[in-house]
Amino acid sequence: MPLDKKVTFQTRLQRQNRLQVPAHLRWQYKLEPTEVLKVTVNVIGMWDTMQSFYASIQKNGRIAIPKLTMALMKSAKPILDGYAMEVTIQPP
Repeated sequence: MPLDKKVTFQTRLQRQNRLQVPAHLRWQYKLEPTEVLKVTVNVIGMWDTMQSFYASIQKNGRIAIPKLTMALMKSAKPILDGYAMEVTIQPP
């Protein structure tokens, strides 16, 4: 069953501005590294940090947040490593 709707999950921001997509979501929707997804991220507990971008999942199941998107999110709080994030992935 390919991804055909919005899917929301929560995860922590990892090193090098990466997010881990849970394995059960990757398996359930058969997400491949070649697929382009619209990703929306929001830092839980902070206002005005919602950002959207297009990305594909890496082979290790992570999504890298672009540098410009991170710069816009860090304007509210300079250090976001380890913060909980709400992530929504959907088809483009």
